[in-house]
Amino acid sequence: MLLAIDVGNTNIVLGVFENGKMLNSWRMATDNKRASDEYGVIIEQMLRHDGIDPAGISDAVISTVVPSLLFTLQHMCLKYYNFMPLVVETGIKTGLKIKCDDPRQIGSDRIVNAVAAHAKYDGPLIVIDFGTATTFCVVTEDGEFLGGAIAPGIKTSAAALFEHTAKLPNVDLEKPAKVICKNTIESIQSGLIYGHMGLTQRLVDGMKAELVSDYGKRYEDIKVIATGGMATMMDEGVDFIDAIDRRLTLDGLVMIYEKNKTAKRKRQ
Repeated sequence: MLLAIDVGNTNIVLGVFENGKMLNSWRMATDNKRASDEYGVIIEQMLRHDGIDPAGISDAVISTVVPSLLFTLQHMCLKYYNFMPLVVETGIKTGLKIKCDDPRQIGSDRIVNAVAAHAKYDGPLIVIDFGTATTFCVVTEDGEFLGGAIAPGIKTSAAALFEHTAKLPNVDLEKPAKVICKNTIESIQSGLIYGHMGLTQRLVDGMKAELVSDYGKRYEDIKVIATGGMATMMDEGVDFIDAIDRRLTLDGLVMIYEKNKTAKRKRQ
């Protein structure tokens, strides 16, 4: 069985796959203060709770945007499962053609999402991940990663507003009934949620226009694929999202592993 681990700034998402089929997935808080033993025990408990024998884990693949946790998780895999995991990093086979100024600057999460989206939905695509940051990635039908945009996520914006204002409270991220609100809490919710919908709409419109004008794509062929914790809430307020795929990152990790497993085994 393959253990896929996606380390985000807020959450770590894990999935166990056997012959390409996902057996189960879990989510836990990202904490770079945890030791490798803590992660090892927690992950084993999750597996056993859902009837999966940790002894059956034969390999792992990791994508992380938190560099300080990479060594911790590598050491965890070595101690608890007796192998070094495959890490999504510069030089790994993805099947994409990176058309950016410096491919090393592209976050591994964006690459993983792009790999899965291209395989599952063809292209041209705009892939949006509503996480700690809201990321936008553009991929052509030929697998060219053209670039994209990065904006603060909704939760990040909410935290910044609370931390940097004296009187505004921290609020739950719930969509208010109206845009014009009559109390402070709903007014903040309106600005955060409807404002993020507007930001997303503007970026998608601009990307579609550039795909048509600069790359010769047909407007009607461009699909928008969304993933991440806030994707459903965003989809309820906009009309340009063609599909929500919550498994996108985990599926992308498995696809990248399959492209690199032979080379990995030779190195070992």
